[in-house]
Amino acid sequence: MSIGEVLSLLRTDFPEVSISKIRFLEAEGLIEPERTPSGYRKFSHRDVERLRYVLTSQQEHYLPLKVIKDHLDAIDRGLEPPQSAGSSDPQVPRVVLAGDGYPAADSFSPESSELRLSRTELLSAAQIEETQLEELETFGLVRTRKGSSHYDGDALVIAKTAGELAGFGLEPRHLRAFKTAADREVGLVEQVVSPMKRGRDAGASARADDAISQMAALSVRLHATLVRSGLRSVR
Repeated sequence: MSIGEVLSLLRTDFPEVSISKIRFLEAEGLIEPERTPSGYRKFSHRDVERLRYVLTSQQEHYLPLKVIKDHLDAIDRGLEPPQSAGSSDPQVPRVVLAGDGYPAADSFSPESSELRLSRTELLSAAQIEETQLEELETFGLVRTRKGSSHYDGDALVIAKTAGELAGFGLEPRHLRAFKTAADREVGLVEQVVSPMKRGRDAGASARADDAISQMAALSVRLHATLVRSGLRSVR
């Protein structure tokens, strides 16, 4: 969209907004529209939603731009900004554990692999101590994203689950068996999909991705059922 089209969309809810205001917010780094070779701005729907968030935060909560920018950074990393204007509470990740042990997500949540948490945010969200996280990393259960210092949603789920298991006396060193079993399952899936990926037709990659998703769901179901069945004997 051009800047004029963006202005038309926003003025329904924000009559006072102007082109100069949009350009000012761009200069402050709150939006980064693309530029055509001739220098014209081209705005995406994401840019428009960010502008709506900025204008709403100013109009309804009177937040300064620095605070709004911090909120947008949190959203970009898959986090939720503070729920109230004056809140200083830590930002809460959208990815949380559901009652059945699987990551819960809504239509606005990013994929767990897209979540980016700092070490401090991971410790807070998972409710574990630094020493526990160090042990989880030592035993290869938790790691940062490749080429990054941030942790993703999978790391959060693992860390939080390990923290809860610690309440029953299970330490990270006891959980290596889970990692070993998971690695073996991954190896089995790789054996199946590797030939698919080598296919030369246009749909080879899509078929491999679909197979990975289906086999992942089936392996989780099988693993959970085997554990549940085996635990009946200890009741």
